[in-house]
Amino acid sequence: MSATPASRLGWYGRRIARMSPAEVAWRARDQVLAAAWSRRQVSRAQMVSIGPPPTGERRFSAVLPAEAAARVCEDTKAAVLASADRLLRGEWEVLGVTRTDMVAPDWFRDPATGRRSAPGRYAFRIDHRSDAQVGNIKQVWEISRLQHLTLLATAWFLTHEDKYANRVADHLRSWSDENPFLSGVHWTSGIELGVRMISLAWIRRLLDDWPGVGGEFEGNDVTLQQIHWHQQYLASFPSRGSSANNHVIAEAAGQLVASCAFPWFGASERWRAKAARMLERELIRNTFPSGIGRELASDYQCFVAELGFLAAVEAQAAGHPLSPGTWQRLCAMADSAAALVDARLRPPRQGDSDEGRALLLDAPAANSWPSLLALAQTLVGRLDWWPTPPADARSVLVSSLASAPRQTGPRQIGQRQIAPRQIDGRPPRRPTRFADAGLTLLRTSGEDEIWCRCDGGPHGYLSIAAHAHADALSVEVRHAGVDILADPGTYCYHGEPAWRSYFRSTIAHNTAELDGRSQSSEGGPFLWVRHAHAREIEVIDDGDIASWTAEHDGYSSLDPPARHRRSVLLDRASSSIDIVDQIEGGQHDLRLAFHLGPELAAKLDGSCAALRWPTASTPGAARLELPAGLDWTLHRGETDPILGWYSGGLGQRIPAFTLIGCGRSVPGVPLTTRLEFFDPAQAKRPAVLRSAVSRHFCDVLLAEASAMRKETR
Repeated sequence: MSATPASRLGWYGRRIARMSPAEVAWRARDQVLAAAWSRRQVSRAQMVSIGPPPTGERRFSAVLPAEAAARVCEDTKAAVLASADRLLRGEWEVLGVTRTDMVAPDWFRDPATGRRSAPGRYAFRIDHRSDAQVGNIKQVWEISRLQHLTLLATAWFLTHEDKYANRVADHLRSWSDENPFLSGVHWTSGIELGVRMISLAWIRRLLDDWPGVGGEFEGNDVTLQQIHWHQQYLASFPSRGSSANNHVIAEAAGQLVASCAFPWFGASERWRAKAARMLERELIRNTFPSGIGRELASDYQCFVAELGFLAAVEAQAAGHPLSPGTWQRLCAMADSAAALVDARLRPPRQGDSDEGRALLLDAPAANSWPSLLALAQTLVGRLDWWPTPPADARSVLVSSLASAPRQTGPRQIGQRQIAPRQIDGRPPRRPTRFADAGLTLLRTSGEDEIWCRCDGGPHGYLSIAAHAHADALSVEVRHAGVDILADPGTYCYHGEPAWRSYFRSTIAHNTAELDGRSQSSEGGPFLWVRHAHAREIEVIDDGDIASWTAEHDGYSSLDPPARHRRSVLLDRASSSIDIVDQIEGGQHDLRLAFHLGPELAAKLDGSCAALRWPTASTPGAARLELPAGLDWTLHRGETDPILGWYSGGLGQRIPAFTLIGCGRSVPGVPLTTRLEFFDPAQAKRPAVLRSAVSRHFCDVLLAEASAMRKETR
């Protein structure tokens, strides 16, 4: 459903209100420039007579060592070729939709809605947020990142079978011919151009030994113009101000990669220097010193780290290395990623995710974090406490580029293996707390690991916090890598506003909702106009017991104002988790939500739920004792209202059980939830008593609640 003119006007008003005066001036400048550039739009008819842009020497010199292909293991190679062969047959999965038209794709058609945007329309007059104009824009943009072609180019590099290179060439010509400068929706967002530039650089690199590659790149006037146009656009319309999140990283990384790989133009050196400065500056701004992404959207941390590593390697290969401080921050991002993943190398599911990849050289996988860790360990080295990710094609080939000297003559043979950078100050043990991001993990060790993520940090990044969810004080619990108390995910960005709002809302997370409203207020699908502020109060880990306490002010505007404080205790001895919620500041309508993973079956009996997951990779069972003072109901796959869903990826949703407790909050009366894991074979086993330390901790929490109540009075 598309927005009405009145609602669009309201959105613009809310959006401008989140901008600084300087940003308003920047955006006014961009509007003037966009209007002026309408004279530079190129039509498809003009492409026939297009000439090359002014260039110098057209030599592609940042090539891979000859033996790099032999370093890719056979299993990885087989997976790449299987995906490439499926792609040759026309099949490709795009954000939950299986396309069968990839032999000759329509670059402008959304397969989900069937809508097709206007190819010849001036880019800056297209509203890419309008479902009526473009359909689901993520579906349309995704294949124009050309990452299916980097996969095919990898298949050629590993086999030298011309069927892969020929299909790459066909699609490159088709895309370039149908997307002249500033015509159509693929020129409306800088992040798409940045990622596309990375793809083009690696396609050229992987096909270097293919006899036809020169005719598709440096010898092709249209390709030269496309590379030039992309960089002109990126240099002129950078994301700034409240939009300078992962988008600006992708734009700067794409510009840096392109200007290093294709240094053929008069402005190439200026573009390279500007992009390097922007990338280094924005990478620091977009991440905490601990390495956690400031967007507090887990998959965007992975995406930003990938972009940073790829750009840094490209700059190094071109003889323009980035600063030690930039490598230090990239290393921190890798170390924090290694610390965050669970026993199955799965990351947290915090905030938005669109499964964005910076470079695809392997068979697509839903979880890209193992690939990030594989790449990072070749570039900065793995620490003793890191998990051991499987090597993939990308980690092998990118590290090969990092170790290869720039080619100045015939291809070098027998290049040295890369030596990871030596970076000081790395954590000697696996960290579990990232205080600057308000993110804490309570976890056990071993095959049946209990992994619990506690959220006590900022709402998101910048004034609009575009990819944040209203999830303050939420918890995410896994047992042996199986989602138990789950973060339901993202599901959609565009086209389904009710679903977009639900998956971002407080009731869609494992936390407390008061008076029927979310802790933070949304002003649009990527806009928050009021942010809840959370802070961690205490984190303790003394061996058998690990505990966390935090609070947030998201309900301070209620009448009367309220404060939500939550404590979580992991008792390793009894394999149990206690969650204690306290609402202070008067009585309010309360809903407490616990969302279960998609593999769980649940049976509710009063205020106790029996949980089982017999078909999971590691079967198990648990008992969930819920606060008796609330009225508990079980929900699954409901649409009026939306409740009981889990999204494994963008465009995907499946029913999953959700437990909702309704009632009135009472100051000074804590709500205690207990999750106890046990062997599923012991189906009738009574609950294990809390350990003495655990009982003492709960007593302390009650005492603190009483003290806090007296303070508020």
